[in-house]
Amino acid sequence: MRSSIRRALLAAVALTALAPLAAPAQTFPDHPIRLLIPYAAGGSTDNMARVLQEPLQKALGQPVIIENKAGASGLLAAREVIRAKPDGYTLFFVNNGNLAVTPAVVKDANYDGVKDFTPIALVSSAAMVAIVPASVPANDIKGFIEYAKANPVAYASAGIGSFGQLATELFANRAGVKMTHVPYKGQGPTTTAVVAGEVQLLITTPSAAMNEFIHQKRLKLLAVTSPEPSPLAPGTPTIAATLPGYAAESWFAIIGPAGMPADLVARLNAAINAAVQLPEIQQRFTTFGVVAKTTTPQKLTQMVAEEVTRWTPVIRDNNIRTD
Repeated sequence: MRSSIRRALLAAVALTALAPLAAPAQTFPDHPIRLLIPYAAGGSTDNMARVLQEPLQKALGQPVIIENKAGASGLLAAREVIRAKPDGYTLFFVNNGNLAVTPAVVKDANYDGVKDFTPIALVSSAAMVAIVPASVPANDIKGFIEYAKANPVAYASAGIGSFGQLATELFANRAGVKMTHVPYKGQGPTTTAVVAGEVQLLITTPSAAMNEFIHQKRLKLLAVTSPEPSPLAPGTPTIAATLPGYAAESWFAIIGPAGMPADLVARLNAAINAAVQLPEIQQRFTTFGVVAKTTTPQKLTQMVAEEVTRWTPVIRDNNIRTD
């Protein structure tokens, strides 16, 4: 009898001890959620976050407060998220470059894109495009590779360590060609440079200005960088069709600090996925040059690891570093 009472008391104590741990998941969220953006207002990441803000608030029943923390290549926002409690109330809207490139390229970044965060939900992806001046006598990727092997070729990027630089270096490595890197300050100057023939190749995200130059036949669109054809560039072949296995696709996701409980991650993943799948959200995303996408936290975790594996050798072998 006494042993039965003792077991019952121990069980009651154990349940009492566990109750505080379970309570946050049962009540989450009970106050506003912060969503940090590592860029200034008005960019594509900020635009996507603000389009998602209202449906997320409805799904979660709490305000979602967007905070732009630009500067230091996204380090200010990243470090604040890393220091935050893993309780679901501080989230981070990132792209794969923030997780796989910045830690390896930026001096004193001092964070690990895999270990220091909890992947929650994929939001969208964006294929880049490979464009050349009208003066380059190539109309597809195979023709450009042949041209680059026979002639001196320079390529533009939006700066040292930019995703465009990495994508182009990966292309050069797979194609077996040598090209000179010419960094510019942003996408606008790179577009001007390729139109003028200052460089012979630009791999970058598409823009309205670039599309107009293509329409005017001052630029040639050779391919997209995604593994599969992009719905935003109908009829355009992939680089992978010529160089199997090549992929350099930007994607955007919402993550949190390391150590978030699985039930909170699942709750947030379901809310974000529901918002991203709304037809009006998907339509708005196309105006930003991205395709709305969703996945599980487990698959997103795998995607982060794959990006680190893909880009670390490119960064190391080309000694790509910024001060």
